[in-house]
Amino acid sequence: MSDDKVVKVALIGNPNTGKTSLFNQLTGLKQKVGNYPGITVEKKQGLCKLNNTIKAEVTDLPGTYSINPTSLDETLVLDTLLNEKNDSYPDVVVVVVEIENIKRNLLLFTQIKDLKIPTILVINMIDQMKRKGIDIDVKKLEESLNTKIVLASARKKIGIDELKSVILDYKKLDAIPISNITDRIDKEYFTKLKNAFPEFPLYKSWLLITQNNEFDFLNNQQKELVLKFREDLGCIKRYQHKETILRYQIINNVLKDSFKVDKSKASDLRGILDRILTHKIFGYVIFALILLFIFQGIFDWATYPMDLIDGAFASLSSWIKTVLPPGTFTNLIAEGIIPGIGGVVIFIPQIAILFTFISILEETGYMSRVVFLMDKIMRKFGMSGKSVIPLISGTACAIPAIMASRNIGNWKERLVTILVIPFTTCSARLPVYAILIALIIPDKQVLGILNLQGLTMMALYLLGFTAALLSAVLLNSTLKVKGKSLFVIEMPNYKIPSIKNIFYEVVEKTKAFIFGAGKIILAISIVLWFLASNGPSKFKNAEEFVTSKQENKELTESALQKKVASYKLEHSYIGYMGKSIEPAIKPMGYDWKIGIALISSFAAREVFVGALATIYNVDSDSENVGTIKQRMAAEINPDTGKKRFDFPTGVSLLLFYAFAMQCVGTLAIVKRETNSWKWPIFQLVGMGLLAYISAIIAFNIFS
Repeated sequence: MSDDKVVKVALIGNPNTGKTSLFNQLTGLKQKVGNYPGITVEKKQGLCKLNNTIKAEVTDLPGTYSINPTSLDETLVLDTLLNEKNDSYPDVVVVVVEIENIKRNLLLFTQIKDLKIPTILVINMIDQMKRKGIDIDVKKLEESLNTKIVLASARKKIGIDELKSVILDYKKLDAIPISNITDRIDKEYFTKLKNAFPEFPLYKSWLLITQNNEFDFLNNQQKELVLKFREDLGCIKRYQHKETILRYQIINNVLKDSFKVDKSKASDLRGILDRILTHKIFGYVIFALILLFIFQGIFDWATYPMDLIDGAFASLSSWIKTVLPPGTFTNLIAEGIIPGIGGVVIFIPQIAILFTFISILEETGYMSRVVFLMDKIMRKFGMSGKSVIPLISGTACAIPAIMASRNIGNWKERLVTILVIPFTTCSARLPVYAILIALIIPDKQVLGILNLQGLTMMALYLLGFTAALLSAVLLNSTLKVKGKSLFVIEMPNYKIPSIKNIFYEVVEKTKAFIFGAGKIILAISIVLWFLASNGPSKFKNAEEFVTSKQENKELTESALQKKVASYKLEHSYIGYMGKSIEPAIKPMGYDWKIGIALISSFAAREVFVGALATIYNVDSDSENVGTIKQRMAAEINPDTGKKRFDFPTGVSLLLFYAFAMQCVGTLAIVKRETNSWKWPIFQLVGMGLLAYISAIIAFNIFS
């Protein structure tokens, strides 16, 4: 396909105008998501067939209230519209406004129109016109705004074909500004500006000097002129304020004769619902009940498909071993690659269920009420109301929770949220917590109704959440990250969720996890398999050495093989790694065997139990969980003669796993979301030091 047969379309609008729904209707599943070069904001693009020979490449830009940016998302919109050298520079801009908030939405439209880019105005959600008592004179509005208007309802597929037709004929669109606003502000000042940048539309020149951005597409002479105009900051601020007032005056005059609202014909329950859902008491109660339902669903509904996936991959590994000849290649596939892929795929049910719920809450309009409700509380900890959902989602799995932080517009608040999410107790910690609590905490009743082991588990959850909040305060005061702190939240109308939008959202998030973090998880799994399956001479001669010992000659074949496996593990590369770190972990109360489990559990925390089961010659299946506990309970520390897993060591391990970043999948997704290895390394080192120091202190206090 030649370039002249692809029309570049930029889809722009305020948040909650239905822009994403329109994007989904235009592109369907022909979408791709990637980060813009050098920044972490996502670029969502898709192809739309306009006719048999011409397609449109549609870019769904982040929601913004104006071209004057207050966040990274809005800066992206500005750069896209100003930089003609950018690959995403549009042939035509489609501005989406929402029928009920058309006055506020049109501010952005008038700014874009003044850039002299062919612009189409889509008035969305027209299916609500009658219910809202709204009447539009489209012809008069088109004349006043010098543009082509398409009435649409993305949810009901109204106006989609008409929009495609208008995009196809974009060269016929009028690119004349709505009104000569600059002359009304200060004609002399803007004449000087026009003469300084004759190659640009006047409003583009104005935007160049009003923003603090360093525009790379400018040459050195243009950059010097921009800096010279920026020196008069007071004048710029006054003129920006005057510009906004003038634009709203123009919008009021335009709408006066072409847009009518008869409140007597309107009928909705929005006001009543808002009073209940954002109530200072009932609002929090309702939110807590919804969260309880969500996480009940995540834990209950995800268990069955996760067990099926786990069992399927285990069966596949066993089958591979039976059909392929024994050897390194078979072991690599059966013990490295297949478990590695399984470690990725097993998270899909949790991710899909979580993002289904989040998408439903967003589609209905309730999520905006939650953000508004929680903002005041979360700001005390250096975050915003938008951080609350990712933090709570972290109790299921940190990976989808970090992905859910994308809705936080302020980069610093989003980064702080990403960095502290792993402190919240995820489901991967549960196997570790369960076996350690069973070993060191007596099964006693408290007050006749509460179980001491259950209270310990609850305390670990509270500890993780408290650590997240305290870390957020520390990070907020120390991180030197630029980001404007401005909280603007749209209260959209309540809507019935769109199944298509929810489906696309879940598919997109799942694909992002599989192809993003999945590659790294698989690679690490293969590395761990190699280290545990290979070693120097003692490893290679393990069977000969073990069978030659007198005390092993009377063992059954099964017991002998377990002895050989244990000896091989001790003298494998990963065994030597465990021995090498033993001096460092000894102050925590650990030996080389626990060291191997720590190294192995870097791939995923829950690997800890399986690694110990292998070390203690016990299978880690569910039928033998009690046996694992018995062997761990019977393990003796040769230095002290006491139990290896006593109370000090158990508490030390609990604190270590409460604070340590023992999950390569989380590190991978942090790298993907921040577009840098700097932050996951900072996270790994910082949380590791906290875990290490806490474990040493706990062990020495209780010893």
